[in-house]
Parts: sequence; structure tokens; C-alpha cells
Amino acid sequence: MNEQRSSSSIATKLIAALVLAVVAWLLLKVVIGIVTGIATTVAVVLLVVAAIWAFTRF
Repeated sequence: MNEQRSSSSIATKLIAALVLAVVAWLLLKVVIGIVTGIATTVAVVLLVVAAIWAFTRF
């Protein structure tokens, strides 16, 4: 009976580690997506500001 409990505990820990790895991977993907979105927005705003600045100097 002790062996069954031990193997069950190992299996549970293995599944928990796998779930944590998947969650960490998905969280990393979400964070990278958010950072990319912010960087794209900043780049577009800078592009518009640069275009306005260039037209006022022309």
C-alpha cells in the first residue's frame, strides 16, 4: 500500500510540474505579445510624430 501511495505521489508531482511548465510557457507568450503590442504602438506614434515634424519643416 505504501508503494502505491509513493508512485501516486510521484505521478501527481509530475503532472503538477507539467501543468506549471505549460502555464509558464503560455504566460511567457502572453507577456511577449503584450510587449510587442506596446512596442508597435510606440513605433506608430513615433512615425506619426516624425511625419508631422517633417511636414512642418518642409
